[in-house]
Amino acid sequence: MAHRDLRIENIVTHGIFALDGGEWEVDNNIWVLGDDREVLIIDAAHDAAPIIQAVGGRTVRGILCTHAHNDHITVAPELAAELDAPVYVHPGDQMLWEQTHGDLGHEELSNGQVFTIAGTEVHVLNTPGHSPGSCCFYVPEADELFSGDTLFQGGPGATGRKYSSFDTIIESLKSSVLDLPPETTVRTGHGDHTSVGAEAPHLEEWIRRGH
Repeated sequence: MAHRDLRIENIVTHGIFALDGGEWEVDNNIWVLGDDREVLIIDAAHDAAPIIQAVGGRTVRGILCTHAHNDHITVAPELAAELDAPVYVHPGDQMLWEQTHGDLGHEELSNGQVFTIAGTEVHVLNTPGHSPGSCCFYVPEADELFSGDTLFQGGPGATGRKYSSFDTIIESLKSSVLDLPPETTVRTGHGDHTSVGAEAPHLEEWIRRGH
């Protein structure tokens, strides 16, 4: 069982996702994971104020970015400064990070890396496809997966853009995500949560669909 004090808070922010010359209005999920003393923040979208409010003065051990599309990292530097916390991004997405934040530094995520928060382990799974450096964060003790834009209710994240690949995201889902316990709750980067058990049976359907 997960540490009994572990809790997950969801903040939704609204703003613009910009890539390859296009712009879309989006709502993003930000996740604050921890206890009364310390937290991890997963993603840093659009607006720092509600995220800082949710943290409420607790110690922030890290700001973990599921990937570096601008809508997931917009306010990462602002949060880092305000909350005195390191930002973590997988090096596979460095070119996307630079499109938004130039040569501003950050810490690096690596596959298999483990963070501990509130006595509970958070495992980094590099799941390329939506972007080369996309990562999911898996909390086995709590049966929780923070999937970013790798897996949504109804299928994999979009792959019709620069640096993305449908075949790669399918391989990532097969090897890292859909073989997790079926009761694992999937907390997505946008929209409603789902579970591994609800999505895994549809893999072949997604492959036939091709997106």
